[in-house]
Amino acid sequence: MEKNLIYTELLDIYKGLLTDKQAEAMEYYYDSDYSLGEISELMDISRQGVRDFIKRGEATISEMEEKLQLVNLFRALNEVEELTNLLKSTNKRLSNSKDINALADEILRKVQNIKGAE
Repeated sequence: MEKNLIYTELLDIYKGLLTDKQAEAMEYYYDSDYSLGEISELMDISRQGVRDFIKRGEATISEMEEKLQLVNLFRALNEVEELTNLLKSTNKRLSNSKDINALADEILRKVQNIKGAE
């Protein structure tokens, strides 16, 4: 399951670097959980052809992630966002400092700006 999850994340980010056939095969395989046989029928190619598209696609997006580390960046951004929201709720409960709230809001805006650049 972990492998499927990582390729789903990688596909979301790097899909544009794949050929149309690689992207289609990988989406069927990872996002829709189709078997190689089901995909071969949908794409009207052999099971081996499907496997080749998937393996080449995996290699391409894995190589890009190794170089760019975008999945790690987005995971870190999500963690910053969660911690900042926790900070805001703790601040509201304990002191309700407007300065802390303003800084937390600024952090959240910056995280959203970075995420919006996807």
